[in-house]
Amino acid sequence: MSVSIAVAPARGRSIGRTLGGLLLALGGISLPFGVWDHEFAGLGHLIGNELVYWGLVAALLLYVVKVERRPLASVGFRRPNWKEWPLACFVGVLILACLALIYYVVFPALHWSENQQLAQVATIPYWLQCLIVVRAAVSEELLFRGYATERLQELTGSRLIAGTLTCAVFTLDHVGYWGWHHLLVAGSAGAILTVFYLWRRNLWMSMLAHFIVDGAAFLLG
Repeated sequence: MSVSIAVAPARGRSIGRTLGGLLLALGGISLPFGVWDHEFAGLGHLIGNELVYWGLVAALLLYVVKVERRPLASVGFRRPNWKEWPLACFVGVLILACLALIYYVVFPALHWSENQQLAQVATIPYWLQCLIVVRAAVSEELLFRGYATERLQELTGSRLIAGTLTCAVFTLDHVGYWGWHHLLVAGSAGAILTVFYLWRRNLWMSMLAHFIVDGAAFLLG
């Protein structure tokens, strides 16, 4: 009797901490930064957004270590296997191929376009685009894949449910800026990145694949 009484509160606290972390990870990154133009005008607006995102990354890492009292390996920061770097590069190229198919075949067939959003991206200074690409690879993979997917799998006991939920939030977060036409783009990329993470469980590999996609799309596009 005494053992069960002691274990139940501990498990309750663990679930509470996990839910708090999920609120920080998924709720924080989904804040409508893009509509705060009255607070951050022009370049200052973009830099302000980037600082907030990096703040979320730091806050979540501190939460894992100090509040949950768990190692960073619990969110995918495992020692990289250098033999897997080519695999991460392949996944990045695979996603780029899928996106090329969507942009050059599917979009024209449906008379869709993201020219307005792409034109806005082109006005951002190149040095800031580079920083945004790095930040996106780090923050989105940590918040969505590394933390949310891992913790949701612990709560639900299902990789399918965890992966589906995080991929859905990832997709909708991107639709908020790019519009509903981007649903297919973000959904496809998010699905592949999620499957890749669930397969390898190494956040460094996922970050590299994500960086290749955004780097090629925005810096070389």
